[in-house]
Amino acid sequence: MIPKTYKEVIDLGDGREISIETGKLAKQAHGSVVVQSGETMLLCTVVSNYDAADVDFLPLTVDYREKFAAAGRYPGGFFKREARPSTEEILVMRIVDRVLRPLFPKDYHAETQVMIQLMSLDKEVMPDALAGLAASAAIQLSDIPFETPISEVRVGRINGEFIINPSLSQLEQSDIDMVIGASEDSVMMVEGEMSEISEEEMVEAIKVAHEAIKVQIEAQRRLVEKVGKKETREYVSEVEDEAVLEKVKAFAYDKCYEIAKSSSSKHDRGLAFSEVKEALKAEYTEEELEVVGGLVSKYFSKVQKEAVRNLVLEEGIRLDGRKTTEVRPIWCEVDYLPSTHGSSIFTRGETQALATVTLGTSREANVVDNPSLEGEERFYLHYNFPPFSTGEARPLRGTSRREIGHGNLAQRALKRMIPVDCPYTVRVVSEVLESNGSSSMATVCAGTMAIMDAGIQMKKPVSGIAMGLISDGERYAVLSDILGDEDHLGDMDFKVTGTEDGITACQMDIKIKGLSYEILVNALNQARDGRLHILGKLTDTIATPNADVKAHAPKMVTAKLPNDLIGAFIGPGGKVIQELQKVTGTTIVINEDPITGEGIVEILGTDQEGIDKVLASIDSLTFKPEVGSIYEVKVVKMLDFGAVVEYTEAPGNEVLLHVSELAWERTENVSDVVNLGDVFDVKYFGVDPKTRKEKVSRKAILPKPEGWEDRPKRDNNNRNRDNRGRDNRNRDNRNRDDRNRRDHKRED
Repeated sequence: MIPKTYKEVIDLGDGREISIETGKLAKQAHGSVVVQSGETMLLCTVVSNYDAADVDFLPLTVDYREKFAAAGRYPGGFFKREARPSTEEILVMRIVDRVLRPLFPKDYHAETQVMIQLMSLDKEVMPDALAGLAASAAIQLSDIPFETPISEVRVGRINGEFIINPSLSQLEQSDIDMVIGASEDSVMMVEGEMSEISEEEMVEAIKVAHEAIKVQIEAQRRLVEKVGKKETREYVSEVEDEAVLEKVKAFAYDKCYEIAKSSSSKHDRGLAFSEVKEALKAEYTEEELEVVGGLVSKYFSKVQKEAVRNLVLEEGIRLDGRKTTEVRPIWCEVDYLPSTHGSSIFTRGETQALATVTLGTSREANVVDNPSLEGEERFYLHYNFPPFSTGEARPLRGTSRREIGHGNLAQRALKRMIPVDCPYTVRVVSEVLESNGSSSMATVCAGTMAIMDAGIQMKKPVSGIAMGLISDGERYAVLSDILGDEDHLGDMDFKVTGTEDGITACQMDIKIKGLSYEILVNALNQARDGRLHILGKLTDTIATPNADVKAHAPKMVTAKLPNDLIGAFIGPGGKVIQELQKVTGTTIVINEDPITGEGIVEILGTDQEGIDKVLASIDSLTFKPEVGSIYEVKVVKMLDFGAVVEYTEAPGNEVLLHVSELAWERTENVSDVVNLGDVFDVKYFGVDPKTRKEKVSRKAILPKPEGWEDRPKRDNNNRNRDNRGRDNRNRDNRNRDDRNRRDHKRED
């Protein structure tokens, strides 16, 4: 018997709907829902242990997976089973996690898992925009402590009109692609890319998304009311001790305030704070520390954060002595690495990124093969964050989710500035060598310079800046170019990238409730001033892209080849194209134009002569001489009845020059007129109707000898032909005699 289900429907206002259903699947989970839009269905479950883990943080895992069966496909590769998450799945996990995590109680430390699975896919419905809604709905149906329901939506804009949760085809036409996460009263997370929009346009998009989120939150509440709200579970909260807090604050606050005001370096400041903490612990006996040592460390961090925040709000002074709008000193360099196709160094304060660019053919494109998204990326960026960049030694365990997220942000910041007709596959790699404040924005800046250094004709340079915001409800301060220490102590941190004309990407995490849109606009405008300042430093180093790629970098040339000639160009078993690559030292890739069906030939090589040879080979295949035109040819073979010649402008394209077309005089031997290797002109007459072969003539462009008389045309009505006709008549008489003999036989 199918169990009773409960369902709520959200109307998106344009004929599309989203449904939230519970009661049928995964009933042993603490909360489970199926969210559906079109034929896309997500199953989300949440489970949280009843016992706290032995840690001082929330061990929350948000997992998002797309099942290939949802799209009626098999997983690619040798093993036909979904394995580790793809880059795209990890990015969805991150945007959901960033909204959920702040809404669990600070002292809730139970192991918690939110698992979202794509079970059915509609190609017109992007599932990642439904993941946040599914996660929140599942938590609301559980007994897990959670502050308030949330949701996430994607917003796009086509021809000035905003669209909530646009389809993939609509998104390709949109100048905005943003995912916004929010509760009913506060926007909490923003991430996306744009085509150089203004700060005001970005805020308008956030407002539109927030209104749609409010509708989805109300639907969650209606569903919970139908099912019945569970009592929130009890859990053992952290022990608090006001006396310890007061003692820590009395001992450490002023000292931390003075250290924060001293404008020291990251290293010196860290040592100074550590010394204060050790002195604080010395105020307690070993026995006391065994009891309250955890609280002392916790309260010290709290007091330290409060001191730094108050310094900024009261005196406008930051940890390194800068004003709130001031950007750290910057120095840049391009063409640093001699053997790469492009390189640059970007250093801002104690943050440094070394970027490289590698150019390749479409064969080097990054293949995206997921149930919900298939295709290729001809521009992509990888970001590496080694432990030494922060002066630490940590285990090396492959690419982290943080590295994937930061690299994706930088890639989105730059990709719309790569020309559509760029012939290369472009790979940018950012190696973070020092980090004390937004290495992802340093990656954007270094990536811009490296791309221009590589000779890629970037539309406009892009810069980025990381910002922070601190507020006590009445006062607020926006911090430009935040330090690592400032990253976690503020109420909002956000990264904005763009050109001189507008924003290209952003990432925001807003921790303060009810942040006004007026403050948000002011913060974005201050960010614009900062990134334009940084942009000026970049263009002082390299103002425009280099006119061409470097001498040692491969040159890319593309040519078109008719579909019916692709086979001849490749040759049997690839023999022709392989030999051509070997002889010319090039890499040749052939793709088919999806619209015209023509072959698009990519030729990549460092030697221009080799590239020219490949182009000549293509020209020889596509060469079509015009009737009546004169062409230069070269003798490549001698025959008894003529010479085989090839067009010099189309090597390999050969035609027979018959002996009768060599000269006006009668030619007994071909070698009397031409020899192997001779170069001369011929006239092209097209296809001879008698021989049905192409005809060229040397004699046609030579002057006739003096006294030359053309041979008279043959008379088809001469006497000999009449005699042959009479013979035919005799033959007709014989035929009549044969018929007479057959008739007599029948009479007998």
